[in-house]
Amino acid sequence: MNIHEYQGKEVLKQYGVSVPEGKVAFTVDEAVEAAKALGTSVVVVKAQIHAGGRGKAGGVKVAKNLDEVKAYASEILGKTLITHQTGPEGKEVKRLLIEQGCDIKKEYYVGAVVDRATGRVVLMASEEGGTEIEEVAAHSPEKIFKEIVDPAIGLQPFQAKRLAFNINIPKELVNKAASFMIALYTAFVDKDCSIAEINPLVVTGDGNVMALDAKLNFDSNALYRHADIVALRDLDEEDEKEIQASKFDLSYIALDGNIGCMVNGAGLAMATMDIIKYYGGDPANFLDVGGGATKEKVTEAFKIILSDDKVKGIFVNIFGGIMKCDVIADGVIAAARELGLDRPLVVRLEGTNVELGKKMLNESGLNIVAADSMADGAQKIVALVK
Repeated sequence: MNIHEYQGKEVLKQYGVSVPEGKVAFTVDEAVEAAKALGTSVVVVKAQIHAGGRGKAGGVKVAKNLDEVKAYASEILGKTLITHQTGPEGKEVKRLLIEQGCDIKKEYYVGAVVDRATGRVVLMASEEGGTEIEEVAAHSPEKIFKEIVDPAIGLQPFQAKRLAFNINIPKELVNKAASFMIALYTAFVDKDCSIAEINPLVVTGDGNVMALDAKLNFDSNALYRHADIVALRDLDEEDEKEIQASKFDLSYIALDGNIGCMVNGAGLAMATMDIIKYYGGDPANFLDVGGGATKEKVTEAFKIILSDDKVKGIFVNIFGGIMKCDVIADGVIAAARELGLDRPLVVRLEGTNVELGKKMLNESGLNIVAADSMADGAQKIVALVK
């Protein structure tokens, strides 16, 4: 789950992370009032969308008076920003962060992520702040420094200080920077984040160490522990189909292809998308119905797939362990009849109650193509769609 920059900064403030003063605005008038309340000579008007690269897309403006605040707010609100993270369709700006200007002396990068290779949280830092970390990794990997954190004792002061020294934080501010990093790590762990990225971290003219931007993502599996974070969810920033899927505890991610996929198990779902690509097709989604799906859950999953106008065909690939093939068949039949199936459908069933499931599909009277294997099913749906 993602949240907006201004929300992330409010979360980090609870842990002692220093951030500029700012206020959220949903209208031009609110933006002007927020700037008045801040009372600083320089105000930054920042688009709030769930994507990076806003500045390059014209979503961040520096205003030196209230007239400029009004002009920039009018320009950005309602604008569709297209960045490297939004895709070509872009995202409409519906809210702004009005923030006090900052006397920036130097920009840095610091971020916490879960490293799958070590199974631990890693804190990364670089003196190449203000630039996408992917670019730094590609062109100047030697400028990225890492500290692997032992979960039993947490991020140690010596590790934070070592990072600060490595990225050339001014010596007199190393202790402040180390405290900043420890607070960031504490927030990361406490809130079950999957990423906590500060880009840029800045050193200011008056000797402060501050988060000028903040990107927090959270592990969706841990949200039941964090009602305060769930309350920050902005449904306007999410795909309608993904929102609907979350209501039924379905793991769904929309993609750009035209072959809808319904699979049980995340690993099998990934393999299904891979094999569709291998045979020349393009998956329209990742959809894992889970191991214990009911008929109602399967029916809803099928509806979500069919609600995507780009979908020209559907591949149902089920290996029944805990999941029973007849339950899948029952859900597919119910959804197809309710919605009126008008696109090719290929079904591959294997496992528990497979013969009963196949019998139900064969006797349904629906135009369903049976597949003997995953590869056979992928080839068939790709051919039918083409």
